[in-house]
Amino acid sequence: MRRVLMGSLLSMLALGGCRNDGVAVVDPPAAPEALSASYYAGSVTVSWELGPSWDGEAFRVYSRRITDADFFFIAEVTSCIDGFCTYEDLNVTAGETYEYSVSAFSTASGLETEGDFTVEVFVPSPTPPPVPDGPLVIALDNSLFLTWGAASRGAADFSFYRVYQADGPDDFLLGETDSEGFVDLLAGNGITYSYFVTAVDTDGHESTGSAIASGTPRPDYHGEIVYSYFDVPTASGFRFEEDEATDPIRDGDDAASHFRFEADVDGTFWIVPLGATEVRDMGATTALKCGVGADATCVDVPVAPLSGYTAVAVQMFAGTSYVMKAMGDDGLTHYGVIRVEHLGADQNGDLMIFDWAYQLQAGSPDLIIVR
Repeated sequence: MRRVLMGSLLSMLALGGCRNDGVAVVDPPAAPEALSASYYAGSVTVSWELGPSWDGEAFRVYSRRITDADFFFIAEVTSCIDGFCTYEDLNVTAGETYEYSVSAFSTASGLETEGDFTVEVFVPSPTPPPVPDGPLVIALDNSLFLTWGAASRGAADFSFYRVYQADGPDDFLLGETDSEGFVDLLAGNGITYSYFVTAVDTDGHESTGSAIASGTPRPDYHGEIVYSYFDVPTASGFRFEEDEATDPIRDGDDAASHFRFEADVDGTFWIVPLGATEVRDMGATTALKCGVGADATCVDVPVAPLSGYTAVAVQMFAGTSYVMKAMGDDGLTHYGVIRVEHLGADQNGDLMIFDWAYQLQAGSPDLIIVR
């Protein structure tokens, strides 16, 4: 549909060259190329590329509903980046199909060259996914873990979640994730943070915010996160440490790790003993340790059993404690225990959050005097 619209003859004579018959010749501006348009989050973005002989001319964007007879001039674009130009049309109505055309316009000559193509875009109804249910905030050391229900996934066009920090009158977008979990690594110990979550569909329609949940990070060296070996192998291993200044999270292939965490595609989670480590599933517990004044229904593992361990992978469940026989720094057998607080995923992959304790005295099964 390309055509060139001529300006005044005087402009042509002033700017053009001359043929042998004395008539001036003015080269029209290079037409835009690779025109495209797409809808997202309430607007249509029109994009095109510069023609090979583009010489700084502006571009004019035209639009019409397909039910309209004529195109309407809607914008002039004077700047492009790296040979790529865009215009965002916010004046669109749900349920309508729009057609777009772009032309190059020379203010010097008055010539305007349309591109070869037009593009059509349908604007859907802005129906976002269901509001996420939750969230729940789990306090960690200098970070907070958020998790919520999967109700939003019931929408066929569900795409991802947005996590916001509720900070007075202004809400701050922390990040996006396609799983029902998110770790805020910017949270500091002793400060209370509040959050809410929204769901976004494939067309960019965002739900209203979930209920607000709050949490306060606390200094507790024994609250740990490990990731699945298949997602973040460098943070999938763990070693019981005697010194709290030593980071217990290790590479899942580190020969010094006592175990590593793995997750299958079917949603099962595993603790994999490494080296000489052996593990035993102790069943459901309510706490890592039931301290003084604990509720009468509190269940923990105060003493490590002397038998029943295995050196093969054991399936893991939240709310369950696992006792391990592991080789300590002294080359002798020590007992340790972990309690799984949460199994899920965040923006980096599948993860486990757990508490742990470690008996410094070699061979002692007593898990009350621990590090």
